[in-house]
Amino acid sequence: MRAHALVTPNRSLPHMVPPGANAIVVGGGVAGVAAAVVLAERGARVILLEAAEYFGGRLGAWPYRLPDGTEQVVEHGFHAFFRQYYTWRAILRRADPDLSFLVPVAGYPVIARRWPDEDLTGLPSTPPLSLLALFARSASLSLRDVTGADRMLAMELLGYHAERTTRALDHIPAERFLDQLRITERARVMLFEAFARSFFCAPGGLSAAELVAMFHFYFLGNPEGLGFDAPDTDYRSCIWQPMVRHLHRHGAVVRAASTALSIEPAVDHQWRVQLADDVLTARHLVLALDPRGLKQLVENSPRLRRIAPRLAGQVAALSVAPPFAVSRLWLDRDVAPERATFSAVTGEPALGSVTCYHRLENPSRRWAAASGGAVLELHSYACAEPDAMRATSRMREELAALWPETRTASVLHQLCRYEATAPAFPPGHAGRRPEMRTDARGIRIAGDFVYLPFCAGLMERSAMSGVLAANDVLAEEGAAAEPVFGVPQRGLLAGWTALTRPMMVGAISESRQPPIRNGTEIYGNDHRWRPRSLAASADSDPGGPAAVPGGASADPHQTDG
Repeated sequence: MRAHALVTPNRSLPHMVPPGANAIVVGGGVAGVAAAVVLAERGARVILLEAAEYFGGRLGAWPYRLPDGTEQVVEHGFHAFFRQYYTWRAILRRADPDLSFLVPVAGYPVIARRWPDEDLTGLPSTPPLSLLALFARSASLSLRDVTGADRMLAMELLGYHAERTTRALDHIPAERFLDQLRITERARVMLFEAFARSFFCAPGGLSAAELVAMFHFYFLGNPEGLGFDAPDTDYRSCIWQPMVRHLHRHGAVVRAASTALSIEPAVDHQWRVQLADDVLTARHLVLALDPRGLKQLVENSPRLRRIAPRLAGQVAALSVAPPFAVSRLWLDRDVAPERATFSAVTGEPALGSVTCYHRLENPSRRWAAASGGAVLELHSYACAEPDAMRATSRMREELAALWPETRTASVLHQLCRYEATAPAFPPGHAGRRPEMRTDARGIRIAGDFVYLPFCAGLMERSAMSGVLAANDVLAEEGAAAEPVFGVPQRGLLAGWTALTRPMMVGAISESRQPPIRNGTEIYGNDHRWRPRSLAASADSDPGGPAAVPGGASADPHQTDG
């Protein structure tokens, strides 16, 4: 397998936008910076606004002084930079063309108290060889898993098809899908539940369609295999400071600590963004906030809600994942030398992963060398504890059971964070997610919660949404699109499982759900978004939503989306 070209620029179109094109990007995380970079490089006058004092969103990083006076830079948690993150890596090359700050992370162990470790690295990247190698090598998969599993459901993992998989499986919780898959408890916990939790959701709160899609993106449809890289220094130094400098070189205005309070239409097809101390206007807006921030901004913008009822409804329906907790511990001693740099943890109520930062990034490595200690980061992805301190205490207890040497280690300092900013992908929610192009002309939405026509996950989904939003602006301005690459968009058996899906869905759900009418968009050859006709499905389902009206609107800020 190899990377697939998902968006190919029309070379007959100009590369640069016309003079005077302008855009405001609200949100300085992965999605917002990706959009701002593309637009600024193409000649648009870009203003990038970020409410926090630092850029990056959930990948953000900020300076922190330890009690011993050591300067460190800390962040929201470890992120794996998988090698099929083609869009995100293309953006990162603006900061470092060689990506020299990314280093391979050796091993990808899944550890648990009840069973021996699993190591998911080194598997072939081509299905079905990857799956066969997993069966041959994994101690967690037994003959019973092969002979006793529901083979029709198992085929869904190899048969990913965006529209059909979503229609068949979106309303089913991943937990029920795994129940009916009938694999052993060990295989389920070691291979599937560890995977599902890394998307900030417990299996009961995750759509089975999303589970299958992410299994395709990260494993069965991934041309690069399961290996990943990580920065050898802090995100602030290697990503966000160079990215801001790159934006400045292309004439962008970059403003941290600048919260967009509301937006409303202005004259000449412009949009007005109200800040605490300023008012900005632009023809194009890209809203690249986290779910809570976007909900608040739309709630504070009554005229926008009247102009764009579809956008308002989609944003109101946005679901936020349970809180996640991140605790960085500076210990007085090292952990055992055989401990992996990064370990996924499964089977524990709180602890989801542990990262040895002193074996990963240079600032922590220097602190550990000077002190003789270690820097660990504990992550709880869908945390049931009520606050950061109790989450940290629970994760430390669970870590001590897995790595006994940590029980007697003294914590010289700890930094604990607890927040709910990640999107959820609950059952039955796919057709209600915000789309990149909205019914407010000139406004695009970007973020890892946005419906995309392509299969991607986590940071790559964020970056791809930002580039696609920028591409829609470029299309409106008559410029060629930014190319986009991705994993193969269908599973190996996509055509075959479609024949048996009705039986499979009937076996694990009480009733067939109506097909999702507004979840599929077609990306046209001119790089603009074209909604699939809704009239037929609306007519056939009197209780369904009416088709979005086409044609010109009395309000110049409305569009047929």
